Amino acid sequence: MDADVEGFAGLTLDAFTRLLASAEPVPGGGSAAAVAASLAASLTAMVARLSIGRPRYAAYATTHSRSLAAGDAARQRFLELADEDSIAYAAYAKARTMPRQTTADQALREAAMRSAARLATEVPLETARLCKSLLEAIERLAGRCNMNASSDLDVAASLAVAAAHGAGANVLVNLPAVQDPALTESLVTEIEALAAEVEDMALRVHGHVLSGELRDPEAA
Repeated sequence: MDADVEGFAGLTLDAFTRLLASAEPVPGGGSAAAVAASLAASLTAMVARLSIGRPRYAAYATTHSRSLAAGDAARQRFLELADEDSIAYAAYAKARTMPRQTTADQALREAAMRSAARLATEVPLETARLCKSLLEAIERLAGRCNMNASSDLDVAASLAVAAAHGAGANVLVNLPAVQDPALTESLVTEIEALAAEVEDMALRVHGHVLSGELRDPEAA
């Protein structure tokens, strides 16, 4: 990450995509996934704002408020995760360059790599989990929002699914370097289950959008 910039959120879209397209290792796929998820969160908040205060959708006011809060909070957190992902991967790349001439050097290098790899796993894992939470909010809002903006929720769901898959891929690719078989087994199972869940939620969102019909209000 450019040290002169306080995070990717401070860059223009053109500047961020230029960095992403460069030969530099960061930002990479993990940061791109988090940014894509931030767009999904932004669309969720937008649809909620376009629904709040509309007489036709007054029965869904609680859903709108919850969705707005969830979208705004997720948008900010995803942008932070984009930065954290690049920082974590940079630390792992630095650990790989540590001296390994002696047995002691090799031990220090291996320990540093394991520690950095664990962090490089934890950040995209949080991204993937937050994508699932965001999709839950999107699914609750679908069919309970301003119908003129419902297709934006379909886009949000698609972006969130793509981001979840991307973040999950980063978790899986970094796990071998952590060298923790029990953790690996646990997270592989979680990522596989999460992938199925987000896809199912996105399909439900798509169905609600295509139906063009309003749903019953959520239970209080």
